Order: sequence, then C-alpha cells, then structure tokens
Amino acid sequence: MERWKINLIVLWLGQFLVMSGMTMIIPFLPFYLQELGIHNPKQVALWASWIFAANFVTAFLFQPLWGWLSDRFGRKMMLLRSGFGMAIVVALMGFAHSAWHLLLLRMLNGVISGFQPAAVALISTNTPKEKIGFAMGTLQSGAVAGTILGPIIGGLLAEWFGSYRPIFYITGSVLFCASLLALFLVKENFIAVENKNQPKASILAGLAQLRKIPQLPALFAVTFVIQFAMLSPMALIPLFVQDLHGKTEFLALLAALVGAVTGLSNMIASPLLGKLGDKIGAERILGICLIGSAIAFIPQALVQNVGELIAARFFLGIFIGGMLPSVYSLIRKFTPNGMESRAYSFNSSTLSLGNMLGPVTGGFLAGYISIRWIFILSSILLLINSFWVRSTLYTKKP
Repeated sequence: MERWKINLIVLWLGQFLVMSGMTMIIPFLPFYLQELGIHNPKQVALWASWIFAANFVTAFLFQPLWGWLSDRFGRKMMLLRSGFGMAIVVALMGFAHSAWHLLLLRMLNGVISGFQPAAVALISTNTPKEKIGFAMGTLQSGAVAGTILGPIIGGLLAEWFGSYRPIFYITGSVLFCASLLALFLVKENFIAVENKNQPKASILAGLAQLRKIPQLPALFAVTFVIQFAMLSPMALIPLFVQDLHGKTEFLALLAALVGAVTGLSNMIASPLLGKLGDKIGAERILGICLIGSAIAFIPQALVQNVGELIAARFFLGIFIGGMLPSVYSLIRKFTPNGMESRAYSFNSSTLSLGNMLGPVTGGFLAGYISIRWIFILSSILLLINSFWVRSTLYTKKP
C-alpha cells in the first residue's frame, strides 16, 4: 500500500479516537460539577459554560505557536506532543477536587491541543496533489465519526460505572493509544535540515507573509463564519426538540438523534465531496456547499415536528461535509511550501474562535428572538459567505 494511504488510515483512526475521547466528557460536565460539590443550578450552568469555553480560548491563542514549530521541526512531532500531552491532562481531570481545578486543566488542554491541525498539515504535505481533496474529506469523516459516537460512549460508561471520574481515565487512555498509533505507524516525508535552514521568521512575521496571499485571509474568514453560523443554534436545539415534542421520557434520546444525524450525513458526504473536489475544483465544492447549507437551514426554521427536524438536519450535514475539507485543500493550494502548518494553525485559531463565539452569541440572541430566527440568521451568514468565496477565490489566481 502507498505510504500516503497508510498515513491516511492511521490518522483517520487517530482522529476518530481523539475526537471520541474528547467528546466523551462534554455531555456530563454539569453532572461532574455537581459531583465536585456545586449544586446551585445557576452556578452549575455558569461554571459549565466557562469550562467548556476555556479550551477554545487557549487553543485560539496557542495554535499559531505550534504551527510555527511544526513547520520547523515536523508535523509528526506536533502530533505526538499534542496527543501524549492531552492524554495526561485529561486523565488528571479525573483527579480534580474543585471546579477551579477543572477550569485550569481545560485551559491547559487548549494550550497543548493541536492533534487535528497537525494531522491535516501532515496529510496535506505527504499526499499527491491530485488526491488531497479525497484525503481531507476522509480525514474529516474520522473526526466527525468520533464526535458522533463520543457522547454516546461517554453516556454508556457513566451508566456503567455510576461515576464520572473513571471516564476521564478511559479518555486519557484512548488519547494515549491514538498517539501510539501515530508514533509507530505514521511516516512523514520531512527534511529537517532544509527546514531548519530556512529564514527564522517569527509567528507575527509568518502571519504577515501569509496575509500577502489574498486567498488565505479569505479562507480564514470563511472558516470562522462557517463555525460561527453552524454552532450559533447548536446549544438551543435540545430546547427546540422539547418545544416540538413535549416533555417525554424519550426527549434526551430524540435530542441526541437530532444532533447525531447531521454528523452521520457529514461523515458519509465528506470523502465523496472531497473526491469530487479533486475533479472539478475545491473552490466550486466550497461555493456549492455554502449555498446548500444556507438553503438547508431554512426548513429548520419551518419544521412542525421532530421527524421534519431530523430530515432537515440530515440534509444540512451533507453540505457541511464538503466545507472544511474544501477549505483545507485550498489552504494547501495557496500556501507556500514550508509554511503549511502555520497556515493550518492560523486557520485552527479562527475555527476555535468560531466554536467559542457561536454558541455564546446564539445563547445571547435566544433571549430576544426564537431559535427559528437564529436558523434564518445562520442561513444569511452562510449565503453572504458564499458571495465572499466567489469574490475572493474565483477571481484571483495563486
């Protein structure tokens, strides 16, 4: 088997393990806080939001540093640094004795995170150019599969153990296994001497150099808007399901199904759209998927029952599957050789910013407008984004 295919298979599994491990702990964070002694509902909600956001805040700040080091010393090294580091930090969360301990550990986890951008950079620089779209889509499907199954596995483990602490130890072990896979099976075509002999540009100097390429700031902005628009209504969907279906014993299951169905169609569509992008161009796939996602949000604002919502969310997931892989392919296309990791890390920072601000903004707007109007606003943002893509990527040559 060709080396790039082996790397892709191993890092697909690595992405799956990392994302499933990280999302195992998210659904029961409020319950773990209660186990730590916080019982006031308002305080639980406040601490849970802070702890959830802490990871994205520090990731936003530190991703460019890891990208700079990755371009100089290798992407595989950054994979191992992030994977083994997160394995230790997440396991330590199981020993937390207060909400402050958990908050600080989540912040530290964000500081050392970066498995996904390092994996993307390694695959993009070690895959034939005519296969990059397919490789990016396949890699994305591994992350999405982990995101879908992680919360389910975490819930089952919580029921099995009757406590939340063991799940952190299991999650740390899963991250450790993913890192071991990368250590022994991933091979990188990286010439350290040549890269070390390149001019030593600071992080800010690297950003200034990348900004001179007009397509790259546009792609960073596209990534932010995608995440912002997608996550703005995300935290409100369980309440929307409750409004549509009423309070029943199957409410939690239905809310989980609504969330999972988008990931399912995303996972199926990502490799297919990536492969199509290799044939007709990632710019076209990105533009089509942005318009398709904008259209797919509109039925969600009009649904009258949970079945219609599930169908609309499945339809949305198809187009989501083509957006980020296309962005990754285009970043590789326009980035100078030797700066790939920095470009992906800056993009990862904007992604973290969208992950952080989207839910916060959606929660704030929910106090003034209904979630149906938030779906419409997301649709408008994505439609504007499609025009931005057309004006910046279709008219300028690399």
